[in-house]
Amino acid sequence: MLDHAIYKHTCKTPSNFDDLVLVSDGVFLTGLWFANSKDAVNYAKAGKERELPVFEETIRWLDIYFGGRDPDFTPQYKITNPTPFRTEVSNIMKAIPFGKTTTYKDIATNIAKRHGIKKMSSQAVGSAVGWNPICIIIPCHRVIGSNGNLTGYGGGLKNKIALLAQECHDVNQYTLPKRNMSP
Repeated sequence: MLDHAIYKHTCKTPSNFDDLVLVSDGVFLTGLWFANSKDAVNYAKAGKERELPVFEETIRWLDIYFGGRDPDFTPQYKITNPTPFRTEVSNIMKAIPFGKTTTYKDIATNIAKRHGIKKMSSQAVGSAVGWNPICIIIPCHRVIGSNGNLTGYGGGLKNKIALLAQECHDVNQYTLPKRNMSP
């Protein structure tokens, strides 16, 4: 068992994506972010570079994914201190099939129905989706706004569009935000 340090590894991606930063506690994948995202920038300073089996497993998963296929395994990951709501939203995101999308509103409606309440906030769902520390593997990029609006993405809108295109979506069907969103 390794000490309680944070370990990181940078994964090169196809040219239409930013590179990815993988983070681990030494055993589990604890973070997967695009290199220019806020979370990845924080770990770029804090983590120690190290090659780990979980990084090798994650890179193998990513190679299959970026090769255009849905991997048939999931790297071992651990999400630290999620709230029950974030866990519920993460579980719903994990159930979105490769090549499909859902909306924040659909997730909110699903949660409201499960809990027997009249309504759940789509904004609360958006916050939980945005909190996701394991991008792509927990496919937050598959969650879009109502009517095909791309309302943003913690890893940058450029990467969200490229991920959707990677999964054979016609990205021209989506509406980009009117305000200038940083990549």
